[in-house]
Amino acid sequence: MGIHGLTKLLGDNAPGCIKETKFENLFGRKVAVDASMHIYQFMVVVGRQGDQLLTNEAGDITSHLQGMFFRTAKMLEAGIKPVYVFDGKPPQLKQDQLAMRSERRADANEALEKAKEAGDAEAVEKYSKRSVRVTKEHNEDCKRLLRLMGVPVVEAPSEAEAQCAEMAKEGLVYGLATEDMDALTFGAPRVIRHLMAPSSSNVPVQEIDRGVALNELGLDTDQFIDLCILMGCDYCGTIRGIGAVRALQLIKKHGSIEAILNELDKTKYPVPDPFPHKESHEFFKNPEVTPAAELPQLKWTSPDEEGLVQFLVNEKNFSEQRIRAAVGRIKQHKGKANQGRLDNFFSAVPKPNADKPKAPAAKEDNKRKGGPGGAAAAKGGPAKKGKFGVGGGKK
Repeated sequence: MGIHGLTKLLGDNAPGCIKETKFENLFGRKVAVDASMHIYQFMVVVGRQGDQLLTNEAGDITSHLQGMFFRTAKMLEAGIKPVYVFDGKPPQLKQDQLAMRSERRADANEALEKAKEAGDAEAVEKYSKRSVRVTKEHNEDCKRLLRLMGVPVVEAPSEAEAQCAEMAKEGLVYGLATEDMDALTFGAPRVIRHLMAPSSSNVPVQEIDRGVALNELGLDTDQFIDLCILMGCDYCGTIRGIGAVRALQLIKKHGSIEAILNELDKTKYPVPDPFPHKESHEFFKNPEVTPAAELPQLKWTSPDEEGLVQFLVNEKNFSEQRIRAAVGRIKQHKGKANQGRLDNFFSAVPKPNADKPKAPAAKEDNKRKGGPGGAAAAKGGPAKKGKFGVGGGKK
């Protein structure tokens, strides 16, 4: 679910933290991908017609494999290095939310049957999306696929977004690819949205910078976490009458949920019971994750072409021609990712002020100090290091 209304709130109140970029601009970047959320999206979108999901001749659902294979292939062709992170055991705080989702899914299934009986195509489309469920088998299928593609897989002890955030904070990856904005609440320094969207959607990739967001909102980390809890998250109920805008106003005025509750008119704004905001805050700030230093080394290898053919073609009835063609493109572009980005080899140089003339003396002084173009460069010293397709399967 993420955080209710956070994207719009940031767009309205911290626009500088959101920038649009092209898919190709992530060339050379290592990106952690929230796997489970994207598997669900693939099952909702890929090859689905009404309540019919994409299946093979045996009736096995293949939409998650098609989406995962071709989107991952596109990233690898573009020189992007994805690492997929899968959810572990959900935290106890999330049990109420999971129970609510299960109830809503059951209601959607009932409404779907009624819509099919009535021949209401629009309602069938609506409720079929709500009834989709990702199973353990779907996740295991995707893990097997990714390993055959030579892409690293990480299994989180709990929430995938929290594990991705840990990896990003420690510099193992450039950012976190997800549509769930609670990744920012978990402390991810950079969230990448729409990276897994199909090319046909023409939706630009967005990068959201957490540091800029907090600066423009005028909040510190604890205040931002409390803001997100007030707006609505997976671990705590919401206070009726307090939406995103009012939540921001209250946090700015009082500084914390605790201080807000001390002053809040609870007849006008009834607080749910229980309201575990303290426990939710602590979970966002110190989630259960595997420390980055304890993770196996992330390695990207050449795809196992014959293994992929055995799995996708022989077992799942994909088109062999399409699979081999995609694998060929991955191998052809594999060297692209290994070239690295120029900004990994050169330190960033501040742009000169356009309103001020350049000072020749500074250039000469730079040379004497062995700066760019100076003595060190002349001696040959080392440069400073700065920091988707249609697949197989039948309907």
